[in-house]
Order: sequence, then structure tokens, then C-alpha cells
Amino acid sequence: MDMNKIAIIGSEGFVGTNLINRLNKSKIPLVGYDKRSNNKSNQTTYLDVSDKKSFREMKDIDVIINLAAEHRDDIFPISRYDHVNVKGAENVCDAARKNNINTIIFTSSVAIYGFAPPGTNENGEPNYFNDYGRTKYLAEQVYIKWQAEDKFNRKLVIVRPTVIFGEGNRGNVFNLLKQIASGKFAMFGNGRNKKSMAYIENVVAFLEHTLSFSNGLHIYNYIDKPDFDMNHLVSLVRKTLFKKDNVGVRLPAFIGIGIGYLADFVSALIRKPLPVSSIRVKKFMETTQFNSSIEETGFVAPIELSDGLSRTLKYEFIENNSDKPIFETE
Repeated sequence: MDMNKIAIIGSEGFVGTNLINRLNKSKIPLVGYDKRSNNKSNQTTYLDVSDKKSFREMKDIDVIINLAAEHRDDIFPISRYDHVNVKGAENVCDAARKNNINTIIFTSSVAIYGFAPPGTNENGEPNYFNDYGRTKYLAEQVYIKWQAEDKFNRKLVIVRPTVIFGEGNRGNVFNLLKQIASGKFAMFGNGRNKKSMAYIENVVAFLEHTLSFSNGLHIYNYIDKPDFDMNHLVSLVRKTLFKKDNVGVRLPAFIGIGIGYLADFVSALIRKPLPVSSIRVKKFMETTQFNSSIEETGFVAPIELSDGLSRTLKYEFIENNSDKPIFETE
């Protein structure tokens, strides 16, 4: 594919950093944009997607990949979700119009489906339960409207990843792995609920793969199969870390919910978020299982999900990588 340069918005984040590393290996020219500038090797240009004034001329750019998002559960004020996710989408589309850029790749989220029926695919109905999912869905509509303005010459790829994990990430999957690694983990419920997951190297490989798509509208969930249930996931972690092929202590589901609500109460009193909350406990015990049609694009994930989990565990809890960058995400 002939192209001058790719603009990656959100280049300093977890996905952005890994994507840049991959594209550099493929010798694809790019420029990073972010409101942070921690990694000078990315040659990052300052840009805040929620601030239209921060957008500058994007010279010789053919593709915009927008990874920037407000996504934590504890964002305050709530209006930040709209400013970053929705207004940011409007600003990105305006920049594309102004600079005659006809390709946008946008990372949305399976959060738009909410607590969806198991096996929900790209045709699933939006049923978001939080402001993150709501604003990701609204952002999608902004991009779809942009593409429809010139549908034969513009390309829009919307990728809805499930929860992403990997080396250096400090999101929900890491929090679970850290709990298990501490030896203080207890399984709530029967553990038969399944979780769709996505390993970072596979996610960025798919984003690179989408560069070859034809003009038009493309929407894909991103999930690494097969889905693990919590019993299998926890057993894999304990086997890697402790050589024990079981889940350890198991407690009834109602105790977990009670602990979550107690944490909510304490968090409200001290005005500080805690690692445990009722919504996180509910997420843990819910089945969040999605399907995807990415195989139809010819994409083959380079890393098996179990291997990605093993790599992450070794990196985080067996090897010493304390000098490596970490990414605080949800």
C-alpha cells in the first residue's frame, strides 16, 4: 500500500507505543500525537483531541489512527468522557477534512454492547451501561457520518477490542494477575463465566492489517480465541507462577458482591478510588464473551492467547523489568 505517513493519535499510550514499535519494524513512516511526551523516540507532537486549537497541519498524512480515549471507571467530572471521546472524534474528523485525509482507523470498544449476551458479534445491539461505552458509541456515529460524506473515497475502520492485556499494562487484567500472584486471591462464584481477552501484540498486528482494507466502512470486534472461563484462566496463572493447577480458595458470589459494596462505601468516605469496587466484582463474575468476523479478513493472530498470558506473567512476576515503562490504564 502506497502511503506517505500515518498519524497515530494517542501514541504514548499502551496500544500506541506497541503499535509504533510494530510499524517501525515494518518501516512504515509515521508521526505520533499525544498530550504526553514521555517517549521521545516516538517523536511525539503535542495534541489534545478534546482541544481543537491543539490540532496542527498534518502534512503528507494519509491515515489517522485514533487511539486516544478517556476510559477509566473513576473519571471525574463525567463530562470528560464526552469531551475526549465524542468531541475528540469531531475534532479528528474536522482535521481529516481540512487535510484531505481519507482514511481513519478508530479503536472503539466492546463496552458499547454493555453486559451483552454471550457470543455477541459486530451486529450486536448497543446496550452500554456506563459513560465510557456510551461515548465510544457516540464517537463511532461521528466517524460513520464522516465516512458517509464521501463513502466511495473514504475508508473508516472501527475496531472494538475486548479487554487488552500485555507486558507493562496496568489495567484490570494486570490487577487480577497481581492479586493471584500475591497469594491472597479468592475465587468468587463458580468460575464458569467466560472472559474474552486480547493480547496486545495481536491487537496491534490487526491494526496494521487494516491498513490494507479497501475504501468503505469496516467494523470488527477484536477478540483472541478461544475464550477462557475464570476457572481455566486462574488455573493457568497459578500453574505458571506456583506450579499449582487449581483455582485455590473459592467463596460464594454474594460475599464478593458484599465486599464490592463495602469498598464503594469506604471509597466515598475517603474520596479516593480503591482497587476493589462493586462494578469490578460484578465484571469479574459476569460472562463477557464476544465473537468476531476478523477471520474473514485473512488475519491470523501471531501469538496464541495462552502464550500471550504466559509472556505477560513472566515479564511482570518472574523477570525483573522494573526499569521498563508501565502504562496506567483501566
